Amino acid sequence: MTVKYTHLELNKDISCMAGFYTPQKEVRLKHNNREVLYVIGRAVIESSCCGVGNWGYALVPGYIVSWQNERSAAGLPVSEVEPISDEVSQSSIRKIIREVENISQIEFWQA
Repeated sequence: MTVKYTHLELNKDISCMAGFYTPQKEVRLKHNNREVLYVIGRAVIESSCCGVGNWGYALVPGYIVSWQNERSAAGLPVSEVEPISDEVSQSSIRKIIREVENISQIEFWQA
């Protein structure tokens, strides 16, 4: 099963309920003869009843099926990806991202 991923503008804060998040870079990682798309960013909680904080994150939409082959209504590029559900592959990709990016908060898209 494939899904569409809309590429967000890098280094632009996106407001959310208690703060914002900022996608900082996109990476195309070669893995098992395929390419994995992951996004590195920073999330900030600045207006919460329980305090403030910030952390780095990695979001893994999945294996790239087609790269920026269309545009969203807002004019942003859209790619087609296949979410990675195999736990062995997820574990291997997590290990690579942790080592390369020094980030522990890693989330995989689910189909």
